[in-house]
Amino acid sequence: MSISLHHVQVAMPVGGEDRARAFYGTMIGLTETAKPEDIRKRGGCWFEGGTARIHLGVEQDFRPARKAHPALQISDFSALKQKLLDAGYEISPDNPIDGLSRFFVDDPFGNKVEIIASEHLT
Repeated sequence: MSISLHHVQVAMPVGGEDRARAFYGTMIGLTETAKPEDIRKRGGCWFEGGTARIHLGVEQDFRPARKAHPALQISDFSALKQKLLDAGYEISPDNPIDGLSRFFVDDPFGNKVEIIASEHLT
């Protein structure tokens, strides 16, 4: 048997697509992909980059995920961190795991997102 992660679903409020595109697309660098025609009417948007896939789905009674979160491993960790800081996002550093630097940032809806360096500390 072979198992792999297909995507992570993250909730967002109604009408948040443009803010999702600005964060996950412009800031993080993921590419928006087309949703299947039969579910486009539900709202939301899908992104991917490398092997990462994040689907943002509209939740009517939205509450941000403060504990559960996607963790994205980024090759240009320091540049992304600075880009987020320059754009006014608050970064919460945390201890390295397995020799990899990491930090947390909230998406525009208050969902926690972990960013992990792809290269070990020297």
